Amino acid sequence: MRILRFLLAVSGLALAVAGLAAGQVGAAGQTAAAGGQPAAMDPHFVILDTDIGDDIDDAFALALALRSPELRLLGITTAYGDTELRARLVDRFLDAVGRSDIPVAVGAATPHDNVFTQAAYAQQRILPPVDRCTMQLLSVSQIPVPKREQDRYDACEKDRHDAIGFILRSARAHSGKITLIAIGPLFNVQAAIERDPETFRKLKRVVMMGGSIYRGYDGKNGEQRPPDAEWNISRDPAGLKALLASGVPVFMMPLDSTQIHLETGEREAIFSHGSPLTDQLTLLYHQWLAGNAGHASAPTLFDPVAVAYAVHPGLCPTTPMRLEVDDKGLTRPVDGVPNAQVCLKSDEKGFLELLFASIARDDAH
Repeated sequence: MRILRFLLAVSGLALAVAGLAAGQVGAAGQTAAAGGQPAAMDPHFVILDTDIGDDIDDAFALALALRSPELRLLGITTAYGDTELRARLVDRFLDAVGRSDIPVAVGAATPHDNVFTQAAYAQQRILPPVDRCTMQLLSVSQIPVPKREQDRYDACEKDRHDAIGFILRSARAHSGKITLIAIGPLFNVQAAIERDPETFRKLKRVVMMGGSIYRGYDGKNGEQRPPDAEWNISRDPAGLKALLASGVPVFMMPLDSTQIHLETGEREAIFSHGSPLTDQLTLLYHQWLAGNAGHASAPTLFDPVAVAYAVHPGLCPTTPMRLEVDDKGLTRPVDGVPNAQVCLKSDEKGFLELLFASIARDDAH
């Protein structure tokens, strides 16, 4: 009965989402023209910066981004630790769901002491298809390859191994239109600001998961605790300091609003859907579960909340705040001019309904 009630609620959300697409003002910039007729929806360009492969919530965030028609995913950049292996994980995921057209760029590798729970998924990408850059080169019939085409290939390969350059080149190409969704430690963000702060300011905004304002990591029995140094920020406090000073609007989803659990009934309803997308989530979930002895079987979906905000900001209303970041990664509100919009409480029920309606449905998107 619980799953049935959940599915009925999802059906209602799907109708509401359809209504938004038909003419209401949405997160992707749709506006009503004179006379009440809906105007064309502007492209909502997105880059996803992720440390996918350790916790499982990044995989759900990627799935939600792929299945949100409001978003046009320009590329995925990998951050923190073994960024090359993370990129291979994303490659396999995209291949499996028929989206190998999306560029994947490798961020700078960094020291790490965390468990890459889903490494086997990335390592067992057997006989990968010809990569996007090589396909582009092979499409040329002339031998030797014209210099212009060789230059295009070289630029494609450069993008693949330079996440920072990919972010900056995309910001130039789509000035004022790109939302960078940052759901990992902010090493790529910090490096992009340091390399070219003026171009970084061409981003429309950064929507991020990170920080802890009034609520830390919940206890084992669900009890709320005081603020913590949240993982993404504590790995690179300087990254958030640089971002808050960059001049780009920052929308933060901290621990206060992102500790949403995917319980058994909802989780199994997703995994039993049987699509290529949900099959990948099932594989990655079980590797994550096996790779961290002692943790709860219900994953906490921190990172998908940031993607959900980019799609439907009403699910996580924000409050303007001024934040300071110390060297341990603690994010404290202080008096002064706001430097971030912070979501302190999300609509957890609405978020779960959106997640299910997006990733466990059958359509041609």
